[in-house]
Amino acid sequence: MDADFFLIRKMKNGDEDAMEQFVRNYYPVILKYCSYRTRDRQDAADLTQETFARFFASLGRYEHRGRAVHYLYVIAGNLCRDSWQQQSELPLEDASETGENPIGQVDEKLQIEDALQRLPEELREVIILYYFQELKLREIAGILQIGLPLVKYRIRRAKDELKKYLGEENAI
Repeated sequence: MDADFFLIRKMKNGDEDAMEQFVRNYYPVILKYCSYRTRDRQDAADLTQETFARFFASLGRYEHRGRAVHYLYVIAGNLCRDSWQQQSELPLEDASETGENPIGQVDEKLQIEDALQRLPEELREVIILYYFQELKLREIAGILQIGLPLVKYRIRRAKDELKKYLGEENAI
């Protein structure tokens, strides 16, 4: 039995300290994940809050089958996808053409964020989980509920797309 199992059991019994501990454990990784999925830091914080709100709302139905953070990634991913679809009518080209920033690191980060936003949803998802959240391929397959070969294929395809957008020297 892992620590999440006992923590979730306490939360189901109404232990508020356990709820606070759970949020402290996973808030930073979910915020980081949402930050890569959205361009606005406040939106990322809002989506992170909503992720935990939805998790706690469904806690009575939640059955612990491994790592709870995987379930949080699924919730956060769905919320980010919904948020992205609502904002999809905004043009991406404007953001990619502002590459005259004198600070090289900031410019590179903006280029990477723009390139990530250009990727199709299923490719962007695996890249964020693999490179930025540093999850293992099997964990990604479990979160996305797809086979391991498909995860590998999507990572390879995403890297090829990123090379086109960023150029060979800046690709992940």
